[in-house]
Amino acid sequence: VQLQASGGGSVQTGGSLRLSCAVSGLTFSSYAMGWFRQAPGKEREFAGAISASGMTTTYGNFVQGRFTVSRNNAKNTVYLSMNSLNAEDTAVYYCAAGRYHGVSQEEYDYWGQGTLVTVSS
Repeated sequence: VQLQASGGGSVQTGGSLRLSCAVSGLTFSSYAMGWFRQAPGKEREFAGAISASGMTTTYGNFVQGRFTVSRNNAKNTVYLSMNSLNAEDTAVYYCAAGRYHGVSQEEYDYWGQGTLVTVSS
């Protein structure tokens, strides 16, 4: 199983980015997908998740309507669209696959390598 996250980079405060996570080695349409992030010196935290069907999404409290998780089951890819970015969003972002779109890391079985997002003023 491989999860390949991409799309990270440097962006200015207020900017936008879209992360992608390409998945192989499992039946993508049977797995919920989650996004987590880890800022320097902090614990990894839940950012958002989407159910296997794509019908349900869940977000971390800090998101406050700025992020959207979506998926394309035909392309085995999940996305995290991020708007109104600020310095506190600087982190390594990880995608993960699991049986339920939960908020806990323990609910996910497979993880990608992460992609770095840096937000500066």
